[in-house]
Amino acid sequence: MGIFNPMTTTYLDYNATAPVWPEVVEAVSQGLAASGNASSVHSEGRAARQMVEEAREKVAALVNARPGQVIFTGGGTEANNLAMWQAELSGVTVSPIEHESVLKPLEHAARLRVQSDGVVDVNSLPEHLDGLVSVMLANNETGVLQPVKRLAELCRERGVAVHTDAIQAVGKINVDWRDLGVQMMSISAHKLGGPQGVGALIVDDTWGGRPLLRGGGQERGRRAGTENIAGITGFGVAAELVQKNFVAMANVTALRDMLEHGLRAIDPTVIIHGGKVERLPNTVCASMPGVDAETQVMSLDLAGVMVSAGSACSSGKVTTSHVLKAMGLDDASASSAIRISLGWHSTPDDVEKCLTAWRDLYTRTRWTQAAAAE
Repeated sequence: MGIFNPMTTTYLDYNATAPVWPEVVEAVSQGLAASGNASSVHSEGRAARQMVEEAREKVAALVNARPGQVIFTGGGTEANNLAMWQAELSGVTVSPIEHESVLKPLEHAARLRVQSDGVVDVNSLPEHLDGLVSVMLANNETGVLQPVKRLAELCRERGVAVHTDAIQAVGKINVDWRDLGVQMMSISAHKLGGPQGVGALIVDDTWGGRPLLRGGGQERGRRAGTENIAGITGFGVAAELVQKNFVAMANVTALRDMLEHGLRAIDPTVIIHGGKVERLPNTVCASMPGVDAETQVMSLDLAGVMVSAGSACSSGKVTTSHVLKAMGLDDASASSAIRISLGWHSTPDDVEKCLTAWRDLYTRTRWTQAAAAE
């Protein structure tokens, strides 16, 4: 199996996108070489259709769903939009820590409460629910896991459907579609080391929702458009690979703990957001008090360490995190938070390089602050 080579950089931004597996690159190349349209009935079309269906089986197996429940989309954002589209006429309730692709489609949606530790308060469900409830399985910025299974149980009692954005969770923790009890679930290939621009919405057997894209009968009439054979094939291979390498996440947990211990040793005032509750094994959201996130990201970048500030889906802008604000943080604390996210190829050396770069920045800023105070 090929191993990602970071060359001269240390890549710690897996939550933004995971490095593509070499096997995925090969699979995508084979998909690009396929000349048939998966909707065509001739031999080339049937060969393309077989590639799509084999990938569908692999993606379904990753989350313990059936292949027929997988709707391929053009990415996680489209999958979330497709889910929100189902509730446009009947209303939706969301948590304020959702990804923008859930928050933006229906900005009038009712909001649940979030506790200071980053966990959605299940007791904040409105007495009168209507339409759909959408709560992510793991937050993309803090890594905090959400009580989706419990929410699904409560909503089932009230006859309300639940959607979960599981894009950050799949591949990092065990995600079991059947156990969660939700009616819709979004996932994305590039968080797994697959190609960018392909995702899926998993739906239950009773799903009779409206397609967001119309004009063809693809995906059983649920998502129009010629199938992205290359992307879907790569998605399937990535799904298979993360299952085989799932045990590596135990090692990633140890690296995350090593990183957090090092940060606290450098600066006892560092804040680990969501650090006292159950989180993804790879995610650290930390604030260096008095130093804005953009300065930290740029400084680490110059030292060859790739991290991010919040979500990477905001056109490259570094803005105050709506997630941390929803957790009750003030502007100063929220604007000083960076996200460090490890992955399958991360090593202790990566952690040491990150700590060295962070220590250098900490030393410089504290010296500058002390000099300014004199």
